[in-house]
Amino acid sequence: MRHRGQNIRIRINELMISYTDEGPDDSPIILFIHGFPLNKSMWNAQVEALSLNYRVIAYDVRGHGNSDAGNGDFSIELFVNDLISLMDALMIQKATLCGLSMGGYIALNAIENYPKRFDALILCDTNCIADSQEVRGKRMNTIESIKENGQEHYADESLKSLFTPESFVTNKEKISDVKAMIMETSMQSLCKTIFAITRRTETYSKLADITVHVLILVGEKDQLTPPEQSMMIQRKIKGSILNIIEHAGHLSNIENSYEFNAQLIKFVSSVYQQTDKQTKRDRMGSEVKNSENLTRFENTEKELNANILEVTMKIRDHYPELSKYLDEMPVTVPSEKDPEITLNHLQTYYESLNSLLNKYKVDYPKIEE
Repeated sequence: MRHRGQNIRIRINELMISYTDEGPDDSPIILFIHGFPLNKSMWNAQVEALSLNYRVIAYDVRGHGNSDAGNGDFSIELFVNDLISLMDALMIQKATLCGLSMGGYIALNAIENYPKRFDALILCDTNCIADSQEVRGKRMNTIESIKENGQEHYADESLKSLFTPESFVTNKEKISDVKAMIMETSMQSLCKTIFAITRRTETYSKLADITVHVLILVGEKDQLTPPEQSMMIQRKIKGSILNIIEHAGHLSNIENSYEFNAQLIKFVSSVYQQTDKQTKRDRMGSEVKNSENLTRFENTEKELNANILEVTMKIRDHYPELSKYLDEMPVTVPSEKDPEITLNHLQTYYESLNSLLNKYKVDYPKIEE
């Protein structure tokens, strides 16, 4: 029997694994694997975006979030075994697999060893090569630093490479959420996972064997796994699609969730063409869903308008020299037929204002708000 909701607990491989399971019963399944040292909540925006039409599952890798750590050392192979065991326990024969960073390492290992279990693969801000001796040395130094200086020091240092500099001005709440995820990961799990990452094997030589649909997403300013590494993966996987997410670093799904979700939905829709049964179900429930969608769109619209107002007032009060670039506000009354058009306009306008302000701050760093 399926259990819907958040933070559901299930026993597999002698430990309790926590997962979120949302969306219709008879829909294609999208399974999300988080990056290190975060947890399944990093996918909240994607779960919300996809769960209307798909069954969406995000889980905590052992030792992260609300999942038990178990005994013994960690390894990518162990994480993959947990993933397959979770799918078996939930009676999932096939799914689309989406992993970011460490989640990408797990996903690539999983599809190499269990290719028949997956319909498609989404690789986000990750790579396919093993660590060099130099990189391994740096990771081992990080383990020592965590033990000597504590988790908060590690969290603060990590944030600098996870986000773009602009986000420390415009996305403070998201940065705070990510720091909380890192702080909630035990010191033991941090160290054991870093050690597991240093020991992972390369998957580059197996990329050409992947035959499912593949989408590759990467933040344009990713410092940890730069776009060049994603381009290398794309060249090796025949027919794969690469999209570079603007205004985003390593956590592209969090830093620019709007563009990330747009690419994600476009890809998943192309993989899973709606069946007649799904179309009939959607039509029968259209009135309820349209009402729910309108409410959701209205709430999002209010949030975007508040953000636009905040940035506009900041420009007018503190950067009057930029006021001449302020455009006329777009129409803000959502259309009942397609309210998403309104949100697209508002989101584009908000991002353009942020881009204008952030670029000016970078060009003239001495100007104080």
